[in-house]
Amino acid sequence: MYTPPMFKSDRAASLAFAQARGFGTVCAWDGSRPIASSLPFYLAFADDGTPQMAFHVARHNPLVKLADGTSSWLMAVTGADAYVSADWYVSPDQVPTWLYQAVHLTGTVRRLSDSELGPHLDVLSAKFENWLAPKPPWMSSKMTAGRLAAMKQAIVGLVMTVEEIEGSFKLNQHKSDVDHVAVANALTQQPDVAAQTIGKQMVALRPQLDYMSSTPASVAADGRSTS
Repeated sequence: MYTPPMFKSDRAASLAFAQARGFGTVCAWDGSRPIASSLPFYLAFADDGTPQMAFHVARHNPLVKLADGTSSWLMAVTGADAYVSADWYVSPDQVPTWLYQAVHLTGTVRRLSDSELGPHLDVLSAKFENWLAPKPPWMSSKMTAGRLAAMKQAIVGLVMTVEEIEGSFKLNQHKSDVDHVAVANALTQQPDVAAQTIGKQMVALRPQLDYMSSTPASVAADGRSTS
């Protein structure tokens, strides 16, 4: 991942972002072309602290044959992203850009054993069921034994031993405070939820600034200039 120094996130922040997101696109090379799938995952840690990313794919997914435990795979995890108009800056001579957060996890991947698959599914479902609290969590024990066994036969569990962690959190860190406020305010006024999310992340990045009194009068709710 190419990441300018001002956008590079540290290891802990990158892992925390990936764990919180829990969804990404995993990619491997089959010798002639890349093979990718978008899927949910969770992170755990080996006894020595090495991150391990667990996920599963359909049994007929071409990725299954590539999980040899030696070749390197990539998991790309992205969050909200937003376009920034050059009109939103206070400073002159700016250019449009795109803000985002992304983390790449790289490492070898092996298949989970049959005995590991059941616990893997329970941990994965519990992770996302917790997002729905106070709804009582769904658990695999609610399924009949036959149906659960058939479902397990249709998938293959995989785990990546994470060897490299790269993070790029591009939130206009290199811009002045006045431009930071102007862009954050413009983004939080957009109807797009992702733009609002990026705007709030920018506010959290520099919470000491005055955003309430610095809303540019020249930026309408739809992001177009009114001047």
